[in-house]
Amino acid sequence: MVRTRFAPSPTGYLHIGGARTALYSWAYARKTGGTFILRVEDTDAERSTVESTQAILDAMNWLGLDYDEGPFYQMRRLDRYREVAKQMLDSGSAYHCTPAKRNSMRCARSNGRRA
Repeated sequence: MVRTRFAPSPTGYLHIGGARTALYSWAYARKTGGTFILRVEDTDAERSTVESTQAILDAMNWLGLDYDEGPFYQMRRLDRYREVAKQMLDSGSAYHCTPAKRNSMRCARSNGRRA
């Protein structure tokens, strides 16, 4: 079964590019009998606002883009993400990365090398 999603960041109003992305995902789900999911990417705690979230929901409604599931809010699942990250670290399928290591990896990539 087809499952599409639209995941706007509530840091301002829904812009034309976001509306287009939502429309494509919504239309494909509707054409195929699939499910259209709304997931709010509210992980930017400094810039995400309740007002922006409401503006996005209002714009989706105004555009007639009804969703089958959601809205799901990423920050409400933070405990689950931490749990899974711990499991991955404990099993060895993930590792801690320091800012210095990330910076050296970026530098290596920009020089055409892998760190």
